Amino acid sequence: MASLSVRRWRQLALWLHVTTSVGWMAQALALCVLLTTSLTTPDREVAVAATSMAQVLDGRLLAPLANASAFTGFMLAAATPWGFFRYRWVLVKFVITLAQLHLGIFVLSAALADSAAAAATGGRGPAVPLAVGSALMAGAIAFQAWVSVAKPWSTTRWMPKDRRQAAGTAPRWVFVATVVGVAADLAVAALLGHPAPLISLVVLGTWLLLRRRQNRPALAGTTARPDAVPTPAPTQAGAGRR
Repeated sequence: MASLSVRRWRQLALWLHVTTSVGWMAQALALCVLLTTSLTTPDREVAVAATSMAQVLDGRLLAPLANASAFTGFMLAAATPWGFFRYRWVLVKFVITLAQLHLGIFVLSAALADSAAAAATGGRGPAVPLAVGSALMAGAIAFQAWVSVAKPWSTTRWMPKDRRQAAGTAPRWVFVATVVGVAADLAVAALLGHPAPLISLVVLGTWLLLRRRQNRPALAGTTARPDAVPTPAPTQAGAGRR
């Protein structure tokens, strides 16, 4: 019964990961459409409204959904035998997600503000690279979805030779905390108008520290002492002399 409960909560966390990823991709496409509209319309008011709405969507929907998708993906890797670095397809998704988060937080959000200010004065600003970047973001998420389904490529050199040494599935509270953390951070983002994934970061950091402590005894137990000399088993002849 306990294992069934763990599986249900893990499936719920996986469902959250899928839905937030789809929402992230949808909002990236919406940003691309709005920015393209601001570039092609001859109406200055429409251009200002399109860039302003793109900025609102980025702060209230795209960024919170991106954080939730990344957090659930990281937790599913850290709390299951998949891990972060054991399989090439997981590693590829991990690297792409980190790159997207960096570009979205430090490049996209600031550039959207500049684009909205430029549209108000009749200029374009960085709307063209933003539209292209939003389309590439949606394409990268779609590629990650294919990687998740196909699971191509083999294992990495970080996969233990004895796969039984790999960490197993986390206890139920980890997946419960993942689900609750996502819901809480999305609610906070809706109230503030911008993402603040503090609970998600606390949950992820806590579990990574606990998992590291749990793995230390297992690794120590599986490591042979270099000065240990195995004792030969007694032969039948020796046993007979006794």
